[in-house]
Amino acid sequence: MSPTIYASSYPSIPLPQTSIFTRLFASQGPGDVGGFPGTATAFIDAASGSSITRAELRHLSLSFAHGLRTHPATRPLAKRGDTVLIYSPNSLAWPVVLFGSVAAGLRCTTANSAYTSAELAHQYTDSGARLVIAAEAGLATVRAMLALLGISKQEADRRIIVLGRDLRWAGGPSVKRSPEAVGLLTMEDLLKGGQLDQEERFDGALCNETTYLCYSSGTTGKPKGVETTHLNIVGLLAIILVNFPALQPHDVMLGILPFYHIYALTQVLHLPLVLGLPTVVQTRFEPVEFCANIEKYKASISLIVPPILVVLARHPAAEKYDLSTLRYMCSGAAPLGKDLVRQVKQRLLKKRTPGDDLVIVQGYGLTETSPTTHILAPADCDRKMGSIGPLLPNLEARLVDDDDGNVDAEEGKPGELWVRGPTVMKGYLNNPTATENSITPDGWFKTGDVAIRDKEGHYYIVDRRKELIKYKGFPVPPAELESVLLTHPDIADTAVIGVEDIEEATELPRAYVVHAHPERVGTEEAKALFAMSVAKWMETRVARHKFLRGGVAVIDAIPKSAAGKILRRELRDRAKQEQGASQSQSRTPIVQSKL
Repeated sequence: MSPTIYASSYPSIPLPQTSIFTRLFASQGPGDVGGFPGTATAFIDAASGSSITRAELRHLSLSFAHGLRTHPATRPLAKRGDTVLIYSPNSLAWPVVLFGSVAAGLRCTTANSAYTSAELAHQYTDSGARLVIAAEAGLATVRAMLALLGISKQEADRRIIVLGRDLRWAGGPSVKRSPEAVGLLTMEDLLKGGQLDQEERFDGALCNETTYLCYSSGTTGKPKGVETTHLNIVGLLAIILVNFPALQPHDVMLGILPFYHIYALTQVLHLPLVLGLPTVVQTRFEPVEFCANIEKYKASISLIVPPILVVLARHPAAEKYDLSTLRYMCSGAAPLGKDLVRQVKQRLLKKRTPGDDLVIVQGYGLTETSPTTHILAPADCDRKMGSIGPLLPNLEARLVDDDDGNVDAEEGKPGELWVRGPTVMKGYLNNPTATENSITPDGWFKTGDVAIRDKEGHYYIVDRRKELIKYKGFPVPPAELESVLLTHPDIADTAVIGVEDIEEATELPRAYVVHAHPERVGTEEAKALFAMSVAKWMETRVARHKFLRGGVAVIDAIPKSAAGKILRRELRDRAKQEQGASQSQSRTPIVQSKL
């Protein structure tokens, strides 16, 4: 019996077979950059107001590319096909170094700016990177990472390019270089030597070459490098437009999602250039700054994650600042509840003119699908609230009821969502086994998420086969935390699950641990003290989004199957009982932190 394949309800769109840089910056006439006037603003630094136009961004990118290819320090490490690692919070320099690296023909791997040196070392070595582009604040971590890998200080310093806080290159304020950055090569150094006549081209079949290596945790083991090609991104930028709102003359996007994540990488750094939409760059999400910047820049569009809506529903800053220009928000990276959407709309619309509207929709995708496969159309934001929307053009979907794809879910019933199309990754770098387990021979990517499709072709995510925890949109793999916990001298066994925090609209990592010396934790007080010490111990070994905010519980044994597989469902059921009762003494306090 042939499988049930759902095609997109939208007609297919021709996809240019060209490089990302060519798609974004090719001139269509005098003074034109990528289909819009070169004088139009591209990116704005939220803190200083400094900005760069589309023409300036193109010039700066080609200048940075020239510097990478010709500077004596970088030339041996920046040949076409080499990999550069970007390790920095959001900044106005991000699009310059990203698109400059792409113009030079390099692969870019983007690392979480909160990573520890050990976490960074895995991505650096696995991706094959040698050059590191780092913000001043991350230099200590980068140097510690390179030392951990046995690289001498002299050689390490040759591999680092610094993104300083000085914005004179963009007509902005001067900021003195930090002591840690003295003597290191800077972005500005690479901008001084001229520019490439044209970008490295990836036309025709070459558009299938890898350009971005974002890291995805998948369901098990360490994060894996997702090989995203030029065609994947150019394709995404074409198909995603069908459900993006029609732009108005004064629209401005406020970009607060972390650029290293593929969600922001594609839709805050790339998509606005395709739309001709100026984008304000905020370093990281902070509630008061977010609301203040909406007022200051009259921002009308923002791509978000559900915890940001929690802020808009409850934080006093949402009352203090004028948010009336905000008209469209698209949420991704984690499920979005109807009640939260209603709370935000009710709070923000009560101050507006009757008839004014606020569109809040959600989309769906994964790093492996570049990322977006579904977006709810603005016109359906209320009628289909809770849906991730229809399948985007050029894509196909299946809803599968077994692991091998031999049984389809019945119409209207849940099944694992499989996706096929031009935005599906090439595969996991250096990991053919993981690739084979994720992509079928006929091209279906198994998302691990369980969905329902209604009669109108709208999809709803209802469950997840994957064990991945998502804290405020950031993926947290339980197996990775378990491997760290098992290095604790007093932990004999452990399992990590996600527990739901309704108030914060997110999941929190919670660890269950078995003490190696049970006699030492014979009382509830001793268990509580040990649990607190484990949570604090973890905070010195993992990035902030991986902290055990859901708590640590000391138990006698981890429930496992006869084959030794952790029975996480039993632990999730236990966690629900614990949450329903009075707060357990073994639970650690939940610490608020910035995204």
